[in-house]
Amino acid sequence: MKTALVTGAARGIGLATTQLFLEEGWRVVMVDRDAPALEAAAADLAGAHPVLADVSSAEDVARTVTVAGLDAGLDALVNNAGVADFGPIETTDFARWRKVMETNLDGVFLMTQAFTPALRAARGAIVNIASISGLRASTLRVAYGTSKAGVIQLTQQQAVELGEHGIRANCVCPGPVRTKLAMAVHTQDIIDAYHDAIPLNRYGSEREIAEAIAFLCSDRASYITGQVLAVDGGFEATGVGLPALRK
Repeated sequence: MKTALVTGAARGIGLATTQLFLEEGWRVVMVDRDAPALEAAAADLAGAHPVLADVSSAEDVARTVTVAGLDAGLDALVNNAGVADFGPIETTDFARWRKVMETNLDGVFLMTQAFTPALRAARGAIVNIASISGLRASTLRVAYGTSKAGVIQLTQQQAVELGEHGIRANCVCPGPVRTKLAMAVHTQDIIDAYHDAIPLNRYGSEREIAEAIAFLCSDRASYITGQVLAVDGGFEATGVGLPALRK
């Protein structure tokens, strides 16, 4: 049985990815720092092993290696945990900047470094979750977008250096996704604007992002590494094109 470790697994894309892996017969180590959400998410998932940990903490990451029980190796590491903190450059103080970087970028580095021996043993795959905001700049995303751009570069560093061990590393960049959180904060004007700007004229679903992640972790992607896949309904491809001109 193959084993995956998914961070930020208690909700959203992480939970959808966990559920898809389980459906495909994998064992999944679910890592999250939200204890109640993690407990609730894992309660009815046979084959899931919840581990409470904060990926931005080197101590927590080291403990996760110990308790995850991956002596036989790790087939897939999905670095999904992230925080979103949007605000203007002038009001983003250093504490806010570091909060975003610690989870979104430092966490990916710490988890990958800690689990490289297990990945090497299984010739496993790494999939890092960045964002369309790492590929194109947008207002209010100075910390978030920069952290995700860093994840993209880190992925390529991993692919180049770890390939000799048979470890593949790829990056998924979700576009706007119809999560509960997004729908709670996006006004109808924002929703309409996204629909206009996205060629497929809709948000993506958590399951659609999970499908891309699972593919890159699978043997079907055995010769794919160092790649950045935007799963965004064509949003990144539109560049500065005006939606009105497509009508």
